[in-house]
Amino acid sequence: MSTKPLRPVSRPRPDLLRRPTAGFGWLEQALLFEGWLSQIGPNGLAVLVLLALAADRHGASFFSRHRMADTLGVPLPHVDDALQRLCHLGLVAFSPWRKNGRDGVWQLLPLPQVCRYRPRDARTLGIAQILATLGFSAPENGAEQPRQSPAPTDSAE
Repeated sequence: MSTKPLRPVSRPRPDLLRRPTAGFGWLEQALLFEGWLSQIGPNGLAVLVLLALAADRHGASFFSRHRMADTLGVPLPHVDDALQRLCHLGLVAFSPWRKNGRDGVWQLLPLPQVCRYRPRDARTLGIAQILATLGFSAPENGAEQPRQSPAPTDSAE
């Protein structure tokens, strides 16, 4: 999914187009359009960008956790939490330098096909809200019961 404009747009500085002249990092556009950013979180995103920029052509980075924290200007526990989240989401793999080590090689992995979580749009209704709009109330004995509409009154006001 792309966000290309419908009509031609002039760039603010056409004389300064980016042209990588040395190593550069890249991140897949799906991170933006498939709901990954909310799963990764701000610290996870910072660590992911750092790993992408530091990675070799195979996606491997050799930065220590302390160096990541220093480079990003965040506390080490934030880096550790971010790395754990990235590993849990299947975005990064880790191979320690020594048995039970906490530093080693961090490898960026291809994105899993579908994000495990997509934030629900504010306009999206949950099942309870849908049932309530259809006249169903919460079950008292385990079964949904339709709500009874109040009887119309004949009194004129």
